[in-house]
Amino acid sequence: MELRTLRYFVAVAEELHFGRAAARLRMTQPPLSRAIKQLETELGCVLLLRSPTGVALTPAGALLHEEACALLAQADRVRAHVTELAGPVTLTVGTLADSAEQFGTRLAAAYREHHPAARILIRESDLTDPTAGLRSGLVDVALTRAPFDDTGITTRTLRLERVGVVLRTDDPLAHRESLRLADLAERRWFRFPDGTDPVWQAYWTGSVEDGRRRDRLVVRTARECLQSVLWNGTVGLMPLGHALPEGLTVVPLTDMPPSRFVIAWRADGTTPLIRSFVRIAETVQRTADPTRVG
Repeated sequence: MELRTLRYFVAVAEELHFGRAAARLRMTQPPLSRAIKQLETELGCVLLLRSPTGVALTPAGALLHEEACALLAQADRVRAHVTELAGPVTLTVGTLADSAEQFGTRLAAAYREHHPAARILIRESDLTDPTAGLRSGLVDVALTRAPFDDTGITTRTLRLERVGVVLRTDDPLAHRESLRLADLAERRWFRFPDGTDPVWQAYWTGSVEDGRRRDRLVVRTARECLQSVLWNGTVGLMPLGHALPEGLTVVPLTDMPPSRFVIAWRADGTTPLIRSFVRIAETVQRTADPTRVG
């Protein structure tokens, strides 16, 4: 039996309802039901009597609830003692542009609940480093967007988002329902500074070199990109559904591959704290919008 499964069972036993227990655990109901079913199979007995209005504990379930509470309390005490002896634990999280806002308070609250003694440092990177400090070793884990050169880096896709082109509202193309990249062939694209990851640069600034690349305006942040569109009419791309300054609009691109919002970490630097962060981020994403997980 895993401690995580026992925590699931205790939540159901105390709420006497799978829906309320799932909300308490910040997860969806189907995986919770599967976990409890697997626990009953493992123990070879029925723990919960299910009905349309909720659940009730069997005698075996009542005994397991009592024992599980004691075991989980002991596990928490052991973790607290080890943490106190080891001193403060710090996890540095890299974020890119708007990626820190993708989870808001939900990820922070869930991580604090699981690791109350951990100290989280947030390091925001500009668009020149899509690994958000991961490649240079400045962070332990990153919330960012793919594609980029992921050599030596492990990524998990949390969400897929369609991409559109940002235009001024007075632009002739601004009122189209959708566009294709070919419609932007004669437009002036921005570029990132020299040395920026070429895979990332090709995705966000146009993959076809047109001989005018050196004339493109250089941007380093999402805000600079939007202001470049507003002031100079350059082509800017962004995921759909994000807020825009007044005077700008976004038109969906039908032939642009979706933006992958990912969590990333170095393949040779995985730790229990990082693994836990990844699991919690995936759970929070499934709970928030299970249909958009990659």
